[in-house]
Amino acid sequence: MDRHEQRAPSRGLLTVLLGAVGAGPLMLYGLSAVSDSIIIDLGISEAQFGLLATACFACAAIGNATLGRAADRHSDNSLMTVVFVLAAAALMLVAAPAGFWMLLIAAGISGVAQSFPNGVTNRILLERVPISKRIGWVGIKQSGVQVSQLTASLAFPLLAAVAGWRGAALLVALVPLLLMVLSWRSLRIAPLLTDAASRSVDATTSTAEVVEAVPVTSARYPGMVWALAAFGLLNGVGVQATNVYMPLFSVRELGFSLVLGGITAAVAGAIGVAARVGWARQMAHGASGPRVLLLLALIAVGGAAMFYGAGVSGWAWMLWIAAALHGTSALGVSVVLMSALMRSIPSASMASASGMVTAGMFTGFALGPVGMGLLVSSPGGFSLGWAAVGVIYLLCALLAVVLMRASRRTE
Repeated sequence: MDRHEQRAPSRGLLTVLLGAVGAGPLMLYGLSAVSDSIIIDLGISEAQFGLLATACFACAAIGNATLGRAADRHSDNSLMTVVFVLAAAALMLVAAPAGFWMLLIAAGISGVAQSFPNGVTNRILLERVPISKRIGWVGIKQSGVQVSQLTASLAFPLLAAVAGWRGAALLVALVPLLLMVLSWRSLRIAPLLTDAASRSVDATTSTAEVVEAVPVTSARYPGMVWALAAFGLLNGVGVQATNVYMPLFSVRELGFSLVLGGITAAVAGAIGVAARVGWARQMAHGASGPRVLLLLALIAVGGAAMFYGAGVSGWAWMLWIAAALHGTSALGVSVVLMSALMRSIPSASMASASGMVTAGMFTGFALGPVGMGLLVSSPGGFSLGWAAVGVIYLLCALLAVVLMRASRRTE
């Protein structure tokens, strides 16, 4: 009986953590899946559509950089409620019968909804989940973004066929509201750990990768935090340049239907879920963070090359391979970054440190779509865009090599 009572809250809490990470991106992934319809209905260009992602992730980057320390002082319950309310509000605004400006406002609100989840969910893991489960749970909860991508990429085109893309947004808005109610119950029945050792930072890595686990009380963050933020920025450019424009690429360049175009993103999201869980297990077993990041960057370069090849040749099979490589690699970076933080930053400073790394990622997320939109709208088209994405991932690989050498010097 006692065991059953202990397991049930764990499943509910894990669902809430995954949902908190995935609620904010629902709007943007859904709009990307039906981007061709939105562009036609509103009479906007591809570059203008990219501004939606830029507005979303710019607000998320600013929120992560500025609100992290404030989040350290607020309760888990209040922060989770804010996340889900903002995510639902963004989707409801999309449903409003207004023009492009309303979508920009909704995108900004969606971005603010993504300012808190990494910090508060990491803190919940440190304070409420035993150390033996912690890194594995990081992989599952960080896959919330890809669960969001999978869900929105499938649901929006199907719902839009019946109720239009605005109606689809209104129906999907129910999801974060349901998750909010579940969060209230799950947090109430998941008490704080009483064992101080269990609430300490993880030590499942070599000393060369660990930053001294002291509270981040000043404006100076440990060097590892800045390095992880830089990698997140570069990877983020490639991730969202691909996520936002992959469905449009498949429809415009390869002649896919709107639903099939959404499925390409759903495939990447589904593989991304498995990848994040898998890479989290590798980190839990003591894998070197910089080495894993180098491997992911090299796989991502291969994915960009396959996207380029699909556009040049018109071969659809190359697109599916590209989507799989994208899901395996670039979409798995977040869990490696967050796992590295879990190893080095205590719970008292987790929200702010996570916020800084996440701010780096979201800055990249903001730059990627608008940059890709400009390239796609240029004479070079998608071919130039995919080439640029490949160069970005090569820079990620270079940074990972630098991190590996720095780790060796500190051993």
